[in-house]
Amino acid sequence: MTTKYMERLAKIEEVLLIANKKIDLNELRAGCSYGVPESLRPLAWRLLLHYLPLERHDWQKFLAEQRKNYDDMIEQIIVEPGTASMAINSVQEEEDHDHPLSDHPTSDWSAFFQDNKVLSQIDKDVRRLYPEIQFFQLLSKFPHPHGMKYPLSRRVINHQELTSQEFGANRDGIVGCVKTKVAKSQDENQAPNSEFHWHFSLLTALLNSNFQIVERILFIYAKLNPGVQYVQGMNELVAPIYYVFANDSDEEWAAYAEADTFFCFQQLMSEVKDNFIKTLDDSICGIESSMSAFHNMISSFDSELHKHLTSTLEIKPQFYAFRWLSLLLSQEFPLPDVITLWDALFSDPQRFALLQYVCLAMMELQRESLLQGDFPFCVRLLQNYPDTDVAKIVAFAQDIRDGKATRPVPKEASKGSKIARHARQLSDTLRNLSIIKK
Repeated sequence: MTTKYMERLAKIEEVLLIANKKIDLNELRAGCSYGVPESLRPLAWRLLLHYLPLERHDWQKFLAEQRKNYDDMIEQIIVEPGTASMAINSVQEEEDHDHPLSDHPTSDWSAFFQDNKVLSQIDKDVRRLYPEIQFFQLLSKFPHPHGMKYPLSRRVINHQELTSQEFGANRDGIVGCVKTKVAKSQDENQAPNSEFHWHFSLLTALLNSNFQIVERILFIYAKLNPGVQYVQGMNELVAPIYYVFANDSDEEWAAYAEADTFFCFQQLMSEVKDNFIKTLDDSICGIESSMSAFHNMISSFDSELHKHLTSTLEIKPQFYAFRWLSLLLSQEFPLPDVITLWDALFSDPQRFALLQYVCLAMMELQRESLLQGDFPFCVRLLQNYPDTDVAKIVAFAQDIRDGKATRPVPKEASKGSKIARHARQLSDTLRNLSIIKK
């Protein structure tokens, strides 16, 4: 480890663990802008995402209240028709209009089926989270006691919004699909057979897996934010936060990873949700405006590259920048690199202004390949960015932002091409003179 790294580590530790009773957010941002040590990242992110108050003495009471609020949300928001907690004004009123075929606006059954449509998409997306690592398929070390009462994935599977799957867990606790089939309804009075019991017990074990915790967080967010709801891609924004919190070396904090992730995700979405609202796409705060500003930045910093991509190849920012900007580059790199990148993005005093400079740095680091490539090559490179040291990208992006990076100079034409150009100009001049004489 370099001396500079050790000094930065000591500074972060001082701000988070040793210094005054109130956290100095500016010092924390400065220390975390090039990366945060793994052991300190969960606490740092809670502060950088404006979840934890800056006064240390408020933490214990604040966290207890927020975690209790999350427990209450699970109980109140997840609709389970027929349960005591969901009973309406009276048993008689429930019998009158609350049944599976009811279209009454206050019907729990109607809300239940509407929720399942949202759950269907969420469930598909969270199952695909970072397949290259095992974490999201593993059983949670700290399953939420209230969440376990309302198994969302089982609802989706039982109502055949998805194809049901039979799962098993190996000796390492990794859950995997044993075989796939369409779930069959079973009469309540029918004696359950061993196959059904085996399927149900394995499915119940699956309900404690990490991807289903992410599913619950996204579902509650969608219910609380009907104007935004759930949009594909939100799963990519919540997953790194939950991963960091759930792997906290301090198990006292890790035990509440789900609740804390929800509130941090909510804070993050308050800053980027405009990217997910289609009606705002063309507004000044929408994703189209962000992509336009990014392309203007490329033009200002590297006119040659901008001209090659936009004029020569006609590559539109929607082909690659839409995903880069809306998902904070979460799909462009492996999870550990995304986390390192987010250290810098969360530390940015002008929230996410650094993001466009990071995107520009990515393109500049592949400048020669892009300038020499044709349309298919360049689109493929931008949509499948090569393996690169993320720390190098962040450092370069900060240099560009701070005016320390040298702007690329368009390559001068070769000597031969200059001679040829002058010859053409002389030929045109002589031709014009001959025309005038005639």
